[in-house]
Amino acid sequence: MIEVHYVPTINGQKVAVMLEEAGLPYAVRRYDPMAGEHLTPEFHKLNPNHKLPVIVDHDPADGGEPLPVFETGAILMYLAEKSGMLMPKDFRRREVARQWLVWQVSGLGPMHGQANHFMRYAPEGQDYAIARYSKESVRLMHVLQSRLIDHEYLADEYSIADIACWSFITTTQTIDIDLADYPAIARWRAAIDARPAVQRVLANNLTAVPRGILKRRMTLGPEQWDNLFGDAMHAAARQAG
Repeated sequence: MIEVHYVPTINGQKVAVMLEEAGLPYAVRRYDPMAGEHLTPEFHKLNPNHKLPVIVDHDPADGGEPLPVFETGAILMYLAEKSGMLMPKDFRRREVARQWLVWQVSGLGPMHGQANHFMRYAPEGQDYAIARYSKESVRLMHVLQSRLIDHEYLADEYSIADIACWSFITTTQTIDIDLADYPAIARWRAAIDARPAVQRVLANNLTAVPRGILKRRMTLGPEQWDNLFGDAMHAAARQAG
């Protein structure tokens, strides 16, 4: 059994889709990060970075104690190795998939995430930050578009690289990116959207990103801000292991 410490975000959906695709049994434990449920000493032991999702494998390959894994890129690679699925066996395709996975976790995710933060969460008047991250997000969309113009999937076969990138493409409207401007990405996204495993995640209230949180602006109270971005989050990282 895989225990998934989870919040329904685009990062969380990556892991849920992978688990569904691989057919691995899992149980979801939902957190409310706005209430600070991810800042406890117990969670610190699972992930000293205090971010979600995290998985705990109660049947690891070495037969030892339950193994926690954090960071979605690492989780996807771990589950691909555990299941033997969604990482190409062909040497060159595997290396291509690995590159696009790292590209997502180092580029597409952070840039789209920062654009989302400054456009939807930060106080008004963040013009430079919005311009910086919005332009970089658009640039990265063109990078992805250029790959998908003549490739059905990022590594020519569906893999964890596609799952990782797809999750961020599902919410581009929140940062004013229109998929109509990127027809190859739109075609690729539609193909992934239609997969049965993806449909199960999107139909499950435990795992799907609630559409209501994708509104243009988010208003947080002082405690919510503190738990997500402020002193409480910083204090949690300083906890003893």
